[in-house]
This record gives sequence, structure tokens and C-alpha cells, in this order.
Amino acid sequence: MSPVSEQQRRYLDAMGIDVWVRRDLVLPESESQAESVVAEVPEPATPVQAPDEGLPDVSELDWEALRQRVASCQLCELHQGRTRTVFGVGNEQARWLIIGEAPGVDEDRQGEPFVGRAGKLLNAMLQAVGLSREQVYIANILKCRPPNNRDPRPEEAACCFPYLRRQIELIQPDLIIAVGRIAAQRLLDCNTPLNRLRGSVHHLESTGTPVIVTYHPAYLLRSPADKRKAWEDLLFAHSLTTGE
Repeated sequence: MSPVSEQQRRYLDAMGIDVWVRRDLVLPESESQAESVVAEVPEPATPVQAPDEGLPDVSELDWEALRQRVASCQLCELHQGRTRTVFGVGNEQARWLIIGEAPGVDEDRQGEPFVGRAGKLLNAMLQAVGLSREQVYIANILKCRPPNNRDPRPEEAACCFPYLRRQIELIQPDLIIAVGRIAAQRLLDCNTPLNRLRGSVHHLESTGTPVIVTYHPAYLLRSPADKRKAWEDLLFAHSLTTGE
């Protein structure tokens, strides 16, 4: 990527990063040692329900049919407390697919992923690498909000996974950005800590799509010291899709 522009600097300021350092798209030695590549030796994954076991087949659905199926879904108990399902939003031919964990209270109310403060930070993160929210596609592991924003349960993620997999098949993105530990571990079917998943190119087993792991914007709002690491992850992702 070329040296930071004034516009990028404004977006970096919005992220809370006041000084831009390229670092040649490589993590510092101390970080790279601590966050080494794990794709070659994956840790055992926690067994979960097989994604399609006892679930309806959605592999042939187009966008509209899939959206309707999600809107009427009652496969797990989460449908009982939802206001709206959160299907996903963005460019259906996007090169980048952003996948988070689950809807929060704002997302449940509006029916759109990554709104509120976390959504604004995600927008700034994307804009800093020259992308708008409208250019990417944004989705979650879960389509319904868990009560009190608790972590998704394995059976809930299993029920929703065919929907997400079909979205991936329809979009055929060049790259998936998994934001947050739960999204990363569910996509990669592992128990590896997020810090060890960062800085490496992983691949989605079902499609072979490259996956880059970074922090969730909500976490960055609580831990602003890690915003620079998230910026390094985005530079890494940008280099994979542009060669810069």
C-alpha cells in the first residue's frame, strides 16, 4: 500500500491510531513469535453438531429465497426472543466478506449487522484501506441475537451455518475477514486463541477461501491499545488481494 493519505489519516484518527507506521506489513518480531502460524498444526476442535444434520437443504437457494428462509427460521430457541433476523448486508459480489459473531441489541432492532459504535469503527477500519461499507459484504455466524449478548452455543451456530455457507457460495469472495474469536474459531473449526490465529492465512475447508483473523470492533472499543494490531491485520489482508 502506498504511503498514508490525508483521508486515510482521518480514518486512522477515527480508529484512535494517531501515528501511522507501515512496518512493511510484517508484525514486530516479538509479536510474530507470540502469534505464530497455527494453520499447519491446528489444535483439536471442540466437537459440534454436524452442520447439516437434521437441517433443511439450502444449497440451491438464490439470494431472495435464502433471505426468506432465514426470516422464517425456527430451528433453535433464539427465534423466540428476536425482534428481527439479521441476514447480512452489502455487495453480493464483494471481494471481501466480513464475518462477525452474532447480532447485538442494535442489530436485532435494525435487522442489519454491525451498527452502532462497533459498526462505525468497522466502517472507519474499512475506509482506512480504501473500502466502503457498500463495497464489502457483512454477515454474522448467527442470524438472531443471543439473550444478553451471550456467546453463541454450538448447536445455535450449527443451525445457522448452512445459511452462512450458502452466502459464501453465492458471493464467492476473494477473502474472508473473521472478526473476533468466536467467528474465527467457528469458521476454522478450532479452539486456537485469536492472538495465535492472527498474522496467518487460513482457508475455509468447504470452499478453500482465504481467511484472515482480526479483533472484533466491540473489543477494540474496550481495548484501544490493540487497534494498531487490527490495522496491521487489515494491511496484511489488503496486501493479499492487491499485491501491494
